[in-house]
Parts: sequence; C-alpha cells; structure tokens
Amino acid sequence: MQKLRFLPSLMTALTALTLSSCSNIITEQYEATALTTYAWQVEYANNLTNERSPRVETFATASALNRNGLKPPGAVIGPDDRGLWWPTLPPRPSVDEVEGRKRLREEVGKPELQKTVKYQMSYGVGEQKRTLSTNHEVYRQVVKAYPSKTPLQLTLGVNDNSVEKAQRVDSINK
Repeated sequence: MQKLRFLPSLMTALTALTLSSCSNIITEQYEATALTTYAWQVEYANNLTNERSPRVETFATASALNRNGLKPPGAVIGPDDRGLWWPTLPPRPSVDEVEGRKRLREEVGKPELQKTVKYQMSYGVGEQKRTLSTNHEVYRQVVKAYPSKTPLQLTLGVNDNSVEKAQRVDSINK
C-alpha cells in the first residue's frame, strides 16, 4: 500500500519535470530536411547464428536531401508513401569486396540494403537561427505550411534539443 500512495506524487513530479523542460516558440522562418539514405551492409561474426552483436561493415551508400517536400536534384525514386524522395540505388558490393573485409575465422552474411531517414528542422527567431533534429510528423507539417509561409508554433523537446511538434498558428485555437 505504501507504494501506491507514492505513485501519484511521483507521476506529478515527472509530469512537472517534463512540462518544464519543453519550450514553445512561434516562427515564420523555417525549413525542414529529410536526408534519405540507402546503404549496403554486411554482417561478419565467428558464428552468425549465435552472435548477439556481429560486426557490421558498410559498403556503398547514396543519399538525397529532401528540402520542404521538393524533389531533390538527383532523386529518382519517389515520392514514396511518406512523401520522401530517394536516390539511385548504390551498387551492390561484389563478392570480392565482401570477402576482402572478412577476418580470420569469420562467417559472412548476405549484403542487405538499409534505408534510413534523418530529419532536421531549421528555424529562426529574430537574428537567432537553430537547426535541430526532428521527426516525420514535424517534417510533414513544415511541407504543408512552407508554400504559404504560414507561421508555426514549435514544441521543443527536453533541453530544447529537438523539435517534437509543429502546428500551424492559424489552427491552434480552432
């Protein structure tokens, strides 16, 4: 029973801490980017079946920098179902390249094509400009608001190190 009485006060403290560590700002100067990357990777291990953390080697990569939803130069695939453009596939590593990175007594996995996306948002308030990591939802809100330069309210994450939410100012009170 003692633990149950302690739980509500702990939840209140955590909520207060979370709310106090986030900031809201309004900006008219912003852009969002999504760096889409293809990378060929191969796993190496003494026993690929039982190895918990095999060594991973990255071979050829290719990237496309999506900016505000516009088709980036060199992008050939897209937009996909998330509104992102992708680069040309990098060349698959040859058997010689894969075997060339093998260490003594290691087994070699099959080359696998990895897809990653890194989201960032830049915004300005007065003379200050910042670029922070963000997520797909914020990227999409910027893509929708950017053509009309609609002001956005941004919710920053803990210690103001990321953008967690973006909302059109004209839709906040509706």
